[in-house]
Amino acid sequence: MLETLLYPKAIAVIGASRNPDKVGYAVLANLVNNGFKGPIVPVNLDADEILGLKCYKSLGEYKDPIDLSIIMVGGKYVKDALQSSIKAGAKSVIVITAGFKEVGVAGAKAEQELVEICRAGGVRMVGPNCLGVLNTDHHMNATFAPSVPPPGKISVISQSGALCVAILDWAAEQKLGLGKVISFGNKADLNEVDFIQTLAEDKETKVIAGYLESIKEGNKFLRIAEQAAAIKPVVILKVGITPAGAKAASSHTGSLAGADMAYGAAFKRAGVIRAENFEALFDYATAFAMQPLPNGERVAVITNAGGPGIMAADAAESSGLKMVSPSKESDAKLRAFMPAAGAFGNPIDVIGDADPDRYVKAFEVMQDDETIDAIVVVVTPQNMTKPLELAEKLGAASRRGGSKKPMLAVFMGGTEVAAAKEKLMALGIPNYPSPDRAVTALRAMCDYAAWKRRPARMVTRFPVNRRRVDRIINAQERSGITQIGEVEAKEILRAYDFNVLGGQLAQNDDEAVEIAERIGYPVVLKISSPDIIHKSDFGGVRINLANAEQVRDAFDLMMLRIQKRAPKAYLRGGFVEKMGQRGREVILGMTRDPQFGPMLMFGLGGIFVEVMKDVTFHLAPITAEEAMQMLKGTRSYALLQGARGQAPVDLEAIAGALQRISQLVTDYPEIMELDINPFIVGPVGVQAYVADARMTLSTVGKAHE
Repeated sequence: MLETLLYPKAIAVIGASRNPDKVGYAVLANLVNNGFKGPIVPVNLDADEILGLKCYKSLGEYKDPIDLSIIMVGGKYVKDALQSSIKAGAKSVIVITAGFKEVGVAGAKAEQELVEICRAGGVRMVGPNCLGVLNTDHHMNATFAPSVPPPGKISVISQSGALCVAILDWAAEQKLGLGKVISFGNKADLNEVDFIQTLAEDKETKVIAGYLESIKEGNKFLRIAEQAAAIKPVVILKVGITPAGAKAASSHTGSLAGADMAYGAAFKRAGVIRAENFEALFDYATAFAMQPLPNGERVAVITNAGGPGIMAADAAESSGLKMVSPSKESDAKLRAFMPAAGAFGNPIDVIGDADPDRYVKAFEVMQDDETIDAIVVVVTPQNMTKPLELAEKLGAASRRGGSKKPMLAVFMGGTEVAAAKEKLMALGIPNYPSPDRAVTALRAMCDYAAWKRRPARMVTRFPVNRRRVDRIINAQERSGITQIGEVEAKEILRAYDFNVLGGQLAQNDDEAVEIAERIGYPVVLKISSPDIIHKSDFGGVRINLANAEQVRDAFDLMMLRIQKRAPKAYLRGGFVEKMGQRGREVILGMTRDPQFGPMLMFGLGGIFVEVMKDVTFHLAPITAEEAMQMLKGTRSYALLQGARGQAPVDLEAIAGALQRISQLVTDYPEIMELDINPFIVGPVGVQAYVADARMTLSTVGKAHE
């Protein structure tokens, strides 16, 4: 817990100013005007007092200890200010001054020097290049932002100071309560992981909301964020893609992944709710802060207008929520007081002449209906509506019912509903300008609730032959070749109990025929070369060869053509393999993200991956349930189940293969990329098999240094 940063007893302001246009004045004025209770110690070479506070020419003149020092002097003076702060007893510092890492090499060097001074002095630093820190619970506004929101249970961390200013101004205008607001700028010392951990322990924070451009420590972030999400919701707006995600990747998995996919997979693992944009960040955070989590995905929509009700129903169904009909008991209760012209299914339309009492009765019926998990109340300001009275009565009805299920409001309109929206905020009922935004927030609540209810993670360990894999990888590294072609890749997979069809490498056409005769026709012939990754592009695959003549002709022609198309390629020969049964082609893969480690990929083959890019990702290691969730996460999952006349396939075989890849790439961190493309899977009872595979190792020797 960063006690001296968030709850300091005494604060020094180094670089305080008498000029209202300076940051040094704004920070000092904010501390004074927001009623900070402890000593405030301004430091200014030329002033005797500012805003009624005695000024000091140096912090050394002040004889009592301080907890927090805020530094706003010119860049070349920051080091001295930091050292004087440490001498004065500060355990936390906020460096608002800019001009460090963000401006180039010299700035980065100066910033690193500040970090080293802090570490030597046992001090934690926020910044540099930041807005500062606000704690409404402690009456401490150590920022230069002009607006302050009311106290609340949402705490915000942000890499962008400018966005923090906008958040504070917007929250003040919306009267949305915030607890802590932390702008951490260059995060030279303290970063998002430290603040998530601190806010998870903070009893005054109910929801953690964050804006991040990058994540500094991927594995530590995963661990801390998962611990925090187990306690309270963590909602993150992540923007930007790291350069690592833009690298040229040789595998399908690598080219489809990118850093943004890695962040999505990391957030999913850790239980972090990802906001798609600024509006969603606070749509979600507000719902989490004000309402209980739903027990399921069954939602009821109550409306006084058909169109907005249909909008809500469309949004709900599109997001996977369930629009179930009210129970028979609820239907009877609704018919007892609603006009015959109303709609009694879902949405429940109390029609345009509904007064607040009719609305509230419908809400109370749905609140007591055990077949409903959440309620969305859609209101348009018609003559009988009385929005302000309705807001008050909805709040009272929710409290009477014990607020046992979430209610989200959609009071649509402008001036007619302005007072009602303010009242809803005061009553702890989140309001959204449109049905789709309310439903999206509810979807986020359902996802988080499901994550919290998930069973304990149990990763299966399969018996495997690691000695065989060690031999192959060691030989590959000794040869200096990082690309593991089909022959060796399949041997590795066979060691992890994948079904690999019989086959062998042939150096000439006679050997090819001999192998084919031994394993039995029909066979497949594929070129084997570390320089040819995508074999089909070079005419390096021939299937369904039924006799010796076809094998011989295919071998000779393939070698001739490829030598012309790729004259510099090293040709190891032709791989002759038993022709497998037909089935559904899927792609299984892995790419190693520099931040979060091995990221597994699943998708259907052909157009689904090439054109639609219909794939899902998950960080390894994965559980059996997570493997199945990867399958369900694709848009084409229904085809695997047997939709549109297709035969259903063995889903457990795919999930099991993903778990085995997970174990392999966890066991061998030197495997940087892996593709099984395609993996052929048939119906239950027909053994799936690896049709083609390849892997990429890290730079030779790197993993063993």
